[in-house]
Amino acid sequence: MRWEMWLLYVLLRLCGWLPLRLLHAVGTLLGDSMRRWHTSVAHVVEVNLMIARPEINATARAALQRAALIEAGKSVFEILKVWGMGARRSQALVREVRGSAYVDAALEAGKGLIIAAPHLGCWELLNNWLCSRTPMSILYRPPRLATMEALLRKVRAAPEQVRAEGVGVRKLYRRLAAGGTVGILPDQKPREGEGQHAPFFGHDALTMVLLPRLAARTGATVLFAFAERLPRGKGYRIHILPAPEGLANTDMAKACAALNRGVEACVARAFTQYQWHYRRYSARTMANPYQ
Repeated sequence: MRWEMWLLYVLLRLCGWLPLRLLHAVGTLLGDSMRRWHTSVAHVVEVNLMIARPEINATARAALQRAALIEAGKSVFEILKVWGMGARRSQALVREVRGSAYVDAALEAGKGLIIAAPHLGCWELLNNWLCSRTPMSILYRPPRLATMEALLRKVRAAPEQVRAEGVGVRKLYRRLAAGGTVGILPDQKPREGEGQHAPFFGHDALTMVLLPRLAARTGATVLFAFAERLPRGKGYRIHILPAPEGLANTDMAKACAALNRGVEACVARAFTQYQWHYRRYSARTMANPYQ
C-alpha cells in the first residue's frame, strides 16, 4: 500500500472512533466555508437549485444553498466514519427503518431485487445495512487511482462489487436471474450517448438506461432506498420506497422518466441532503448551465 493510502487508512480508523456529532460539526464548517469562499462546488449547488426550484426567491434559495452545502460537508466526514467503523459496527448508527417490509416481501418472492440508492443522505451506511439483510452486488464506477479502488473494495461491505462495464453488467443480470439482490446509484450520470434524457425536477437530465433494462428483462422488484441524516449527530433513519409505475417499461423515455420520479420522491423527504453539487444537467435543452 502506498504511503498516501496508508495515511488515509489511518484517518479512516481515527474517524471510526470519533463521535458522529463532532464529525458533523467539522463538516458544517467545511460546507459553510465553501459558500463563503464562493467555490465551484457552491456555484454548482446554486445553479442546480435555480433549475430545480425556480419558484423560490433569491433569499430562500441562498438559505437552501447554505443548508445543502452544510449537508455536503457532513457527508464527507460521515463516510470516513462509516468506512472506519467497518460494516458491522456502523449499523449501530441506524436508529429507525421505515419500509423494511418491502425488502422482506421482495426477498421472500425470490424473483430478484434491485435497490436504487440515490446520492442522498449516507448511502454507504445504507449499503452496510442492506448487506446485513442479504448478499448484494453493487455497481460502481472505479476511481482514477487504482490504489484508491483497492481501498474502497476493502472498506465496503458488499460481497460482490462490480465495475460499471460490460463484464460487470453481465454479472448483475446473472445475480438477478438467480433471485439475488443488486444495488445501483440511479442518478449516476451516464456518458453522452449511453443514456436517455428524461425530466428531473422539471428539466431534462441525462439518465441511465441500465436500471430500467435490468428490471424489464429480469422481472426483478425495484425499491428505492436512502439513509436520512438525523440532526445533531443522532444517527440515521433508513427509508425504503416502492418504485414508481412504469420503471420497467421497454420504452426507455417512459422508464427513465419513472426512474427520475423515484429519485425525486426520495429527495422530497430530505431535500438538502441530496448531492446538489453534482453536475446532473447537461447542455441539451439549455446552454451549459454551469459556466
